[in-house]
Amino acid sequence: MAGPTTSSGRGPARRGLRRASPVPLKVVALGGGHGLSASLQALRHVTGDLTAVVTVADDGGSSGRLRDEFGVLPPGDLRMALSALCNDSGWGHLWRDVLQHRFSGEGPLAGHAVGNLLIVALWQLLDDPSDGLSVVGELLGARGRVLPMSLQPLTIEADVDDAATGRPEVLVGQNQVAATTGRVGTVRLVPADPPANPEAVQAVMDADWVVLGPGSWFTSVCTHLLVPELARALQATPARRCVTLNLDAGASETAGYRPEQLLETLGRYAPDLTLDAVVADPSAVEDVDALSAAAARFGAVLVMRQVAEADGSAVHHPLRLAAAYADVFSGVTGDVAG
Repeated sequence: MAGPTTSSGRGPARRGLRRASPVPLKVVALGGGHGLSASLQALRHVTGDLTAVVTVADDGGSSGRLRDEFGVLPPGDLRMALSALCNDSGWGHLWRDVLQHRFSGEGPLAGHAVGNLLIVALWQLLDDPSDGLSVVGELLGARGRVLPMSLQPLTIEADVDDAATGRPEVLVGQNQVAATTGRVGTVRLVPADPPANPEAVQAVMDADWVVLGPGSWFTSVCTHLLVPELARALQATPARRCVTLNLDAGASETAGYRPEQLLETLGRYAPDLTLDAVVADPSAVEDVDALSAAAARFGAVLVMRQVAEADGSAVHHPLRLAAAYADVFSGVTGDVAG
């Protein structure tokens, strides 16, 4: 995992970051849930050629119910990614709100998101996951496309040290792992070595930039590295690679992990992975030197930017994050005031 060394032999040095081109950069963002939604809402301001590759291991809520009943991919994270890419028009916002609307009450539809039901209906009619997602994208006027990372639903297992006793236990399912207060050690997918979606692999290979994170680190980010074909593509692609760190590294499944430790977990699942940039908010970093050193071990530069909402909440501000990505993609990686 050691990065390239400088001519002086003093340690890792990043590869040159490419300057922006008049032709839209091809950007692929990987993740799931709210984290991927945050990166997509930012990236849509930076490029007109955007692809989201989404995890398919969700087993909770509406997605879990539909997955169990119909044997389909869990639609929730895919729906959220599509909603994040909606066109900035009344029509686009209307369909975004329709997709995100959840039924209330206590009947059989209670808790279901309309978008989840629509996506599953289209999958049944068209018998092709990508085609169904493309139709929803057309309704939204989506500024990009959304692809599942695999064409079969997957299950996450994790080895976790119990928060109260410290004893090891195995948690099964994304819902359980994401909510644990114990320390997550190793995660894996069931079935092991699942096939990747060929379209997702090709998108990664064709990209100019690949963005990993933010998001639930073990259940939304690392999962992409557990799909062998996708992991190989992430390591072999000629694209530049950027990791976006979370604003709160101490919540639920990442409790007890410092930002540099979370970064290092990527190397555990993909030892040959190299990076070009790591984006972090100063408010979420206690030891800048340690994080910078961890980034350098991947061959990356640490890019510190204020990307959180101004109210101090652990939520990425779309325009601030977009500005950070624009800097990274154009090679502006030094400190920026404000």
